[in-house]
This record gives sequence, C-alpha cells and structure tokens, in this order.
Amino acid sequence: MALTFPQPAHTTKHISLLTHSFAAATFRLAQRSDGVSNGTALWLGGQVLAHYLAQHHRRFAATNPRALELGSGIGFTALALASLGWDVLATDTRNVVQSVLDNNIQANLTALPQSAGSIETRELDWTVPPDSWCWDNPRSVTSLADSPSPGLLQPPFDLIISADTVYSHELVTPLLRTVHALCTSSHSLSQKHPHVLLCVERRDPELVDTLFAEARDTWGFSVDRVPSTKLAKSLDKGGLKWSRSDWEDVEVWKLRLR
Repeated sequence: MALTFPQPAHTTKHISLLTHSFAAATFRLAQRSDGVSNGTALWLGGQVLAHYLAQHHRRFAATNPRALELGSGIGFTALALASLGWDVLATDTRNVVQSVLDNNIQANLTALPQSAGSIETRELDWTVPPDSWCWDNPRSVTSLADSPSPGLLQPPFDLIISADTVYSHELVTPLLRTVHALCTSSHSLSQKHPHVLLCVERRDPELVDTLFAEARDTWGFSVDRVPSTKLAKSLDKGGLKWSRSDWEDVEVWKLRLR
C-alpha cells in the first residue's frame, strides 16, 4: 500500500511503501514494521530535521558541502539533504543498511534533482572504537577493507546529523564518542569543526537531559537548542500542515566542539 505524504511518521509505520514529497523531489521509501530493528521505519525526528535543513542548510555549508548522517534508517533525511546539493554519507548498523537503507538510496537516485549532491551508504557501528575505523572500506567504516576503495566520502565533513537515534542510556556514550571522533578528524584535515545537529523526541526527559549534559561536560561540545518557533516555521514552509501536537516533543539541538 502506498500513501502520499506528508503525514507524521507515527501514523504510517504500518505502511510498507511510503511516497514522501520533499521540496522538488518525491521519494518512494520501503519500511519494515517487523520489530527487528528500530531503524527500519520512518521516524518523526527525521522528518522535522529534514524540513529544518531545507530552510537553514546554507548556514552550515561550505563549497562542495559534505555531511555524514548517523542512524540513517530508511534514508529519508539523507536523501533530503542530498537533494539540497550536499554530498552525503548515510550510515547505520549492518542490519539496517542491508534490509532497507541501501535499497532505498539506490531506488531513489533517479528521484534526486540534477543539482543534487552524491549519496553513499556504509555501516558505522558506534560501539567500534574510532581508532579501528577504515574510510576506504566501501561497505563499512567500522570494518577493515579487504579491497580498499580510495575516493569514498570521508572526513572532513561540514555537517554531522542524527535524528531519533538515542532511545536508551546505553547509546549515549557510544554516540557522543562517535560524533567527537568525526569532529576531531574533520578538524585535523580542514582546521574547522563541523556543525552537529541532533534531533531527539523527548519521550524520556531524563535520558535527553543526560545526553546533552554529557555532550557538554564530558566531550566538550557547546550545546544550543533550536527554538521551537523556528521548527514550526520550517514545517509550515515545507507544506507540513500538522497540528502542534503532532510534533511538539521533537527538539533539534546544535552542537559544536569547543
């Protein structure tokens, strides 16, 4: 069954094939509701973050801008950012990459406008220490390469994004370690720390507060929340005529390594 979007993601998880418009593009995205992984269906945070980026991505951009997404899921936010002209590396766990992400990216390349950037998919397991990463592996950043492929997307990145990826305390430190490593490696190559956008849904306030306290106090990030009024304007300009109650628990935070 297909559904014409935009509709809030929490109303559509039972649908196996979504038709989702974004700016001048229309994506057809397969999702799964079998419960095998949290990352195989569309989540509300990815929608909100994509439409915030549609209005504000230029402030994070450089010439030939490059971004990395952590926890890309079914690929909507990565495709949206690529459609805005960014080169995007979409990453997730192996199960998500193999079950939905890679197929959705490949299936929607022709839906991207001519002005779009490139888009690649690779596994990035946050539990793997950064000193074990391999940027020349075409399948996984966090596995050694049997056949290295130079020229793949790799640091420096201008922007790191992640949406709806922290739903347990066990994920907080691995995520922040991963983001810190990406910022550090990008800075060592470009002398600039990338911008970081984390989008969360405040289902568990204590968990969200822990995430940003650790980002600030342990990992040395500045932490600033995007005003909800700015998110509301972005959704409205994107044609998402939702009620405030549809997304009021979603927050976008800007982090920058000090």
